[in-house]
Amino acid sequence: MPSHFTRGHLLRGLTAVTAVATLATGLAACGGDSEAATTTDAAAGTVVVGQVSNGAAKETTIKVSEVKSISAQLPDSVRKSGKLVIGSGTLPSGAPPLGFIGSDQKTLTGSEPDLARLVAAVLGLKPEVKRFTWENLFVGIDSGKVDVGFSNITDTEERKKKYEFASYRKDDLALEAPKSSTWSFGGDYENLAGKTVSVGAGTNQERILLEWKRKLTSEGKKLTVKYFQDNNSTYLALSSGKIDAYLGPSPNLSYHVTQTANTPHATRIAGQFSGAGASLQGLIAATAKRGSGLAKPVADAINHLIKSGRYAQWLKAWNLSNEAVTTSRINPPGLPLDNS
Repeated sequence: MPSHFTRGHLLRGLTAVTAVATLATGLAACGGDSEAATTTDAAAGTVVVGQVSNGAAKETTIKVSEVKSISAQLPDSVRKSGKLVIGSGTLPSGAPPLGFIGSDQKTLTGSEPDLARLVAAVLGLKPEVKRFTWENLFVGIDSGKVDVGFSNITDTEERKKKYEFASYRKDDLALEAPKSSTWSFGGDYENLAGKTVSVGAGTNQERILLEWKRKLTSEGKKLTVKYFQDNNSTYLALSSGKIDAYLGPSPNLSYHVTQTANTPHATRIAGQFSGAGASLQGLIAATAKRGSGLAKPVADAINHLIKSGRYAQWLKAWNLSNEAVTTSRINPPGLPLDNS
């Protein structure tokens, strides 16, 4: 049976002005990647979680210092550089609450870059964040332009052919539909027959959706899959009735539901599903090039944050405590090759 998950509403979203500014900032980058401010006015030995998030998170100052027994495990090239280059696949428009341009219109804020900054502090490294489109994030890791990706990346067996992982959060997917719609997913792909669903290209959720489409096609049933350039276009299609639902990361979609509440285009969560398929809890993981030697020190840094309580502080600030894991695992079982 498919796994189902419940989720409380996330904090209220960005104002319309900030959302427009976020989109404009993202579209200004034209090479598939961009530099993003990595820190704000935090004192040495501290990371300010939720800073410039415009109310999307509760700003929380977390004290964190280098753990030399962990940083000693870093590859020489990374340790000598003195910095951790962090990749974020949030161009062009961002994806709150996971990663988006903050109210200062320059700092990449969100739960994902905040955790990356905490990990960098444990490793004794300066965080340097680079923004990419989703596809170019992996090109950046492959080319060595990025040390590690923190961008809601699902651990999958297919990706293990090229990457190594350090897990840090549960991966749940959701289907978002207009509030006026009476349709519900219910965890059964058969309920998608006759529907038109949007999904992000090159994502884990796309693989799952296309497998459901394949199964329905083999049964003589139709599922139409549509793609859009960014979230704004996707939600315009949803509100205009061009699509029936949008399949994406549960935190993002739950966040959007709170933003649309009490508006003419209100939405709701119509169903949820594990990002690793019906029989396995999906996991989100820090992602580095296979053989880089980064998965172990990053996992140890995350486990240090878990044991010290700082990990729980980070999740609470972003209202994601229900996605907590008890330990960071190196290359845990992920979405099977057959997407089942």
